[in-house]
Amino acid sequence: MAGTRHYDVAASGRWWDEDDRRWLPAGEVHAWEPGRNETVCGLSLHRSGLSRFAAVAWTDVLPESGGAADAVRRVCPRCAAAAGRRGADARPAWRRVNPRP
Repeated sequence: MAGTRHYDVAASGRWWDEDDRRWLPAGEVHAWEPGRNETVCGLSLHRSGLSRFAAVAWTDVLPESGGAADAVRRVCPRCAAAAGRRGADARPAWRRVNPRP
């Protein structure tokens, strides 16, 4: 049985949060699987100049979550499609209602 995937964040910028006393992602954010050198959408972390944020979960950078999304300007649509967009306005997962026999 396959386990659920855990996605962290890679971002084009960072900012210092005085309240949490840690770096948080800023600018354009991408989903990133720990142990890989590329984002979910296929960008190389090093060549694209993206910083890794292993302590920040993917669901925290979505604007509707309100978590670490204060300085996020753009969420990669390809990463959002692959990693899932869980929030108040997210559509339910696609499900076949009447499958063919």
